Amino acid sequence: MMQEQKFTKYEQTRILGARALQIAMNAPLLIKISPEDLERIKYDAIKIAEIELNSGILPISIKKPFPEKKEEKLRRTREIKVSEKKKEELETREEEEIAKEGEIMALANPEDEREEDEENEEEE
Repeated sequence: MMQEQKFTKYEQTRILGARALQIAMNAPLLIKISPEDLERIKYDAIKIAEIELNSGILPISIKKPFPEKKEEKLRRTREIKVSEKKKEELETREEEEIAKEGEIMALANPEDEREEDEENEEEE
């Protein structure tokens, strides 16, 4: 007994696109469609490919690799215990680093910018 494949929407789109391209390049149709039905769908290659896919006659299969199975037992990760005193030391060290960086990046005063603009205007 053959199990029916269920495709994801991405797989269906890829299959339809590939088959529609084949049909558009005059590949033979895999299903009998009457001329009236072809006129009704306006000879649309995507619609024809969709009919073929839904009928289940497309000889296209999708390989879905599964991840490798591991036989070893899962181990717990070790928790690193940090004392409150150590936490406080780390926090103060971080705050000092942030303060030093803040000193390097001094805030600009609007008055300094105006002076620079006036100097640039005078030079031009």
